[in-house]
Amino acid sequence: MKRAMISLTEKYVHDQLNLDASGHDWFHIDRVRKLALHIAKEEQKGNEFIIEMAALLHDIPDDKLNEDVHAGRRKLDEWFEEIKLDSDIVEAIKRIINSISFSSGQLKLSSIEAEIVQDADRLDALGAIGIARTFAYGGKKGRLMYDPSLPVRENMTKQEYREGKSSSVHHFYEKLLRLQEMLNTSTAKKIASERHEFMVGYLKEFYKEWDVRL
Repeated sequence: MKRAMISLTEKYVHDQLNLDASGHDWFHIDRVRKLALHIAKEEQKGNEFIIEMAALLHDIPDDKLNEDVHAGRRKLDEWFEEIKLDSDIVEAIKRIINSISFSSGQLKLSSIEAEIVQDADRLDALGAIGIARTFAYGGKKGRLMYDPSLPVRENMTKQEYREGKSSSVHHFYEKLLRLQEMLNTSTAKKIASERHEFMVGYLKEFYKEWDVRL
């Protein structure tokens, strides 16, 4: 029964996000799912069904990918109604999805499952994939690749984080380079270390080429 639920949800999420060009496509979802299950296995913690379902569905209600937050939540609720999941499982999954976003701030998470899914989602924002996703999202939003005259923003509200003037390179300092210290599990921290160093090296090379230092 659980495998059937997961298979149905895989197809639903694939159909919803398959054509996304902002870095929140089906392949992102699948990577987060794989990372989350790996972390759960290594840590030997958490309900794997709840973890997998939350990982698969975590971007469905995201207001970045919907008309607004209400439309996104309605879409998620309609899916739960269609597959007839037990209400306690639904609530556990929704609590995870509603609490793991970076833009929501560093919230106190309600469960080990939430910690694991949050770590998996944040890991996919790091390293080579994280760099590619950053520029894909920036291009999709019409954001500058880089403008050295812009300040690095700190202590932003969610609206300021989403809508304020910034660049894709600034996003490294406003989010990506901070993620390593915000992870919950030792497994995720180990994975993050190499990815973090890759991004640091990338930025050094970026500035070298930007300044045409030959």
